[in-house]
Amino acid sequence: MKYITGTREFHIEEPAIVTLGKFDGRHRGHQKLLKKMGEIKKETGYVSAVFTFDMSPAVFVEGSPQTVITTNLERKNNLEKVGIDYLVEYPFTRETTHMSPEDFVKIILINQMNAKVIVVGTDCSFGYKGAGNVDKLMQWKEKYGYELVVIHKEQDKNRDISSTYVREQLDLGNIEKANELLGEPYAIHGTVVHGNHIGGAILGFPTANILPPPEKHLPVFGVYVSRVYVDGTYYGGVTNIGKKPTVTGNSPVGVETFIYGINKDIYGKNIEVQLLHFIRPERKFDGLEQLKLQIGKDREYARDYLAALK
Repeated sequence: MKYITGTREFHIEEPAIVTLGKFDGRHRGHQKLLKKMGEIKKETGYVSAVFTFDMSPAVFVEGSPQTVITTNLERKNNLEKVGIDYLVEYPFTRETTHMSPEDFVKIILINQMNAKVIVVGTDCSFGYKGAGNVDKLMQWKEKYGYELVVIHKEQDKNRDISSTYVREQLDLGNIEKANELLGEPYAIHGTVVHGNHIGGAILGFPTANILPPPEKHLPVFGVYVSRVYVDGTYYGGVTNIGKKPTVTGNSPVGVETFIYGINKDIYGKNIEVQLLHFIRPERKFDGLEQLKLQIGKDREYARDYLAALK
């Protein structure tokens, strides 16, 4: 996949099937749209291209931090997995916010993205104050010579599947429901870093620690059954998300995972931690010995849960 980011100066040479959006979470609604793009690609031979911004427009417009289910790196990894040819991560600036909907279509989608087919959901919006929509795209398709394909929203019990819906379930600890909406396990990507070494040196449970960026929308703090992708292989795991309240000191929010059956040094490696099931909320124990006993129970529970999945 060709990844274009940090610049407004680019041009896709090949005729393209283009979609636009945040693609936060790549949930089942997104997957429906991406699948349609794949079908058109087989029919036409055009390349597939996703247009998005390097930050959520809500961050810039509202001026307050907005969390995301998938970070920019995770979004890139996800779109690459499904075979997208181009990902354009356009700089979101004040100039961008004032671009008219028609200029957005003409300058970016047609001239730069080389869109021959535009695939969007029914609720797409673009341009100044989000005034661009499906009706506008329909109005301009003959003028600018593109085909328009509109995908209806994927629903769950009469509710549109959306990033907001997924976040709600993550906040409640309903990880299975969030995964159902996503169509795949909720995941946290990151580089394994050195922690406080309490897991291995004191508790006897060596762990892999990753520190998610502040914009990452995490589920409720607690312990989860997990699956960990390392160097092309999946391993079972048990993951704690939170601030380790039993440990003395002010710990940053971290994702700490005991990985079953791995016998190699993975410090500095990029891993993906997928959450499968919520075991219990994070809590402060009276001491490390009590914490050690509980971790042993968590490991046993997770091992049994994973065995039942096979």
